[in-house]
Amino acid sequence: MQKSFYISKPFLYAPGLENESDWLLWAEGKKEILNEKTSPSLSYTDPLFRRRLSQLSKMTVETVHQLVEFYPAAKECKTVFTSFRGEIEREFKISKSIVEDQMILPATFSLSVFNAPVALASMANKLTAGYNTVFTTDENFNESLMSGAVSILAGTLDKIIFVYADEMIPADYRKAAPQNRPPLCFACILSSQSIENLISQEYTSEQIPQNVYDFIRLHIKKCYN
Repeated sequence: MQKSFYISKPFLYAPGLENESDWLLWAEGKKEILNEKTSPSLSYTDPLFRRRLSQLSKMTVETVHQLVEFYPAAKECKTVFTSFRGEIEREFKISKSIVEDQMILPATFSLSVFNAPVALASMANKLTAGYNTVFTTDENFNESLMSGAVSILAGTLDKIIFVYADEMIPADYRKAAPQNRPPLCFACILSSQSIENLISQEYTSEQIPQNVYDFIRLHIKKCYN
């Protein structure tokens, strides 16, 4: 079994960071992600499609769009999606509706499920190879990414799209939620070989931090410096 694999440069979205220079400043601790509900416009999609999407789903659609625009061959890759909170705002509203109204609207429920963001990204970006989702406990990013890389390490696939996303935590959950977890999304290619135009960097499992923000900082510095 292959012991190392490659991760392409990240395609990113977070409130308050607009370009590679901003992201590098953030990685160096000189700029902050805004903890707010700002979302990408998705102007390349149909208005009816994007009208009801959450911040999580919009960020996921956007970063995958950035990736496939830069690297069209990604449309034929399988996708692995991970999130530590999922559609947390929708889930909160559903729980509130159960308590207050004793009912759940079908449309609301269908957009709250864990695979909704990656399904919507697949539709918007015309991905053809299917997707899987990974949920891990204790916000362990190392475990999430390595679960996504299993097919690469086992030699069954040459490359996949990997997407991580988490949206802003609803105000009602703030006291119980982990601190310093602003909204963030990135997409990249995991591959068995370096993809030169994607500035691929080699990693082993031991080099992947448990904290996703630590990983993004490390990876940005490797790719952009």
